[in-house]
Amino acid sequence: MPTSNRVTVSTAERFGRWLGRGWRGYVRRERRVVGWLATQGLSASVATALVWLVKLAVLGVLLYAAFWLALLVVFAVAAAWVAGQGHAPEEDEWPFMDGEEIRKSPGYDPNLYNDASHEMFEDD
Repeated sequence: MPTSNRVTVSTAERFGRWLGRGWRGYVRRERRVVGWLATQGLSASVATALVWLVKLAVLGVLLYAAFWLALLVVFAVAAAWVAGQGHAPEEDEWPFMDGEEIRKSPGYDPNLYNDASHEMFEDD
């Protein structure tokens, strides 16, 4: 009966190994690009600087896109907050003026407003 000591590997460790393999592959390809540029007539230092310029350009584009995306999210959150702050008037509430302001306005007719408490109200 053979016994095998199988070591269990966690998901985090597998993910770390996968990232490590990916990083090593990226570095290997970057060295190949620098070597290819050197065979094309560029010095190694210029080729390395060119690779770094490409990296910085890609980083700048990503940061630019992230900035505008974050700004869009901030405006969306602000618009949602403002929309949630709206006050819906109650059903009995007059949205423009209260009763005392209406009485003081020129041309006020208590019969039009069914204002029975006014002295000029005439019940037909």
